[in-house]
Amino acid sequence: MSQHCPGQNTHHIQWCPKYRYNMLKQPRLFEACEASLERAAARHGIILLERAVMSDHVHVVADLPPGMSPARAAMLLKGASAHDLFAFEPKFRKRYWSGHFWGRGYFHRSAGDADLATITRYVRTDNDPRQQKLAAY
Repeated sequence: MSQHCPGQNTHHIQWCPKYRYNMLKQPRLFEACEASLERAAARHGIILLERAVMSDHVHVVADLPPGMSPARAAMLLKGASAHDLFAFEPKFRKRYWSGHFWGRGYFHRSAGDADLATITRYVRTDNDPRQQKLAAY
């Protein structure tokens, strides 16, 4: 967290292998994927709060460094894990001969510790008398 602009940048990010194939069924493969995600996250200052590797998709809840977008985090995590998985299991090249293990897209949602109603109530009732008038409406 930066000293001059504190904040929270926590996101739930999900992605799947290209064509949604069940490529990570074997325990050794999803363990390799989890280890790769941990290494990539540590390398880029991403803190993985939770991670779950399924046979056909991956979920992470990550606290991102200030200024890092979810798109950048997804790119870094997907790229590093694909690279490591191709090195760990060379047979993946037979199915993904173009070198793209993960699908193009991803899902993300911010995951703060306050919900929208709490934040809206705080903004409306913060010590400014003008805001308190708006809260009455």
